[in-house]
Amino acid sequence: MDFSSVLPTFVITLREGVEAALVVGIVLACLRKANRSQLNGWVYLGVLGGIAASVLVGVLFSWILQSLGALSPAAEFLMEGIFSVVAIALLSWMLIWMTQQSRSMKGLVEGELSAALKRDTGAGWGVFSLIFFAVLREGFETVVFVAAKFQQGLFPAMGALAGLLVSASVGVLLFKWGIKLNLRQFFKVMGILLLLIVAGLVVTALGHFDNVMQTLAGQNRASESLCFYYEHFTRVHSCVLGPIVWDLSKVLPEDKFPGLLLSALFGYTHQLYQVQAIAYLLFLITIGSVYLQSLSGKMFFGKPSRKLSIRKQRLD
Repeated sequence: MDFSSVLPTFVITLREGVEAALVVGIVLACLRKANRSQLNGWVYLGVLGGIAASVLVGVLFSWILQSLGALSPAAEFLMEGIFSVVAIALLSWMLIWMTQQSRSMKGLVEGELSAALKRDTGAGWGVFSLIFFAVLREGFETVVFVAAKFQQGLFPAMGALAGLLVSASVGVLLFKWGIKLNLRQFFKVMGILLLLIVAGLVVTALGHFDNVMQTLAGQNRASESLCFYYEHFTRVHSCVLGPIVWDLSKVLPEDKFPGLLLSALFGYTHQLYQVQAIAYLLFLITIGSVYLQSLSGKMFFGKPSRKLSIRKQRLD
């Protein structure tokens, strides 16, 4: 049984789940402070609703992949490749955006909650929607990643469930028992892990698109030209990914430990091709540098805070 595929979704769900738990904890604390604890039920309904909606989206994506796989193997590879690209874009954007927003998360949540509580009628629905979309946003990212890794079966879902339970426990430790945790260090470590996981997904996505071209090229002679490297430039090659960079199938096979673990976590493949290697390095250099700069407070999305603007004006 391949339990290595549990780890990537566990890491992603744990990180995103802790963010959702922080929102839930901030809302519950604000309701207690405002003597509106009678609205706590709407918070819990929002959590359950967000989880349920995420599961439904996951079931829908799985059904789409199964249906397309029954029609054509190329269609299944294509959809897995598309889901991989969506997951790469979504997780990369959220990694950088949430790193920047984390400094002002408490103020943003309190502002939205204050606006909801000012409505005499519908305050409960306002609280529900705030929590629902916060949980759904984090859950959707995991669902898309699981869809991109669909060939690994039910184990990614088990990792997501474990991450959800641990993140809920972290929320209880923080807001119920008042235990101090170094969240800044936690998000920094988890962010670097997430960056490496998404970089591995780049390699996986390119492999899916290569499989699409190979499948189509093998169906009829008219489609053989889709394989750009088909016996044109090098003897050992992929369909569209160029010549091979390494072949470690005898030294570190991806279907045996520890290659199995590296493959599940970081997209390791014992046969790496030129285009995959270049794309992997470009992703790490570009997104990695943006993420590391965002840790130091540099803004890439949205406007800088008023405090930062005043400080800049004084320096000028």
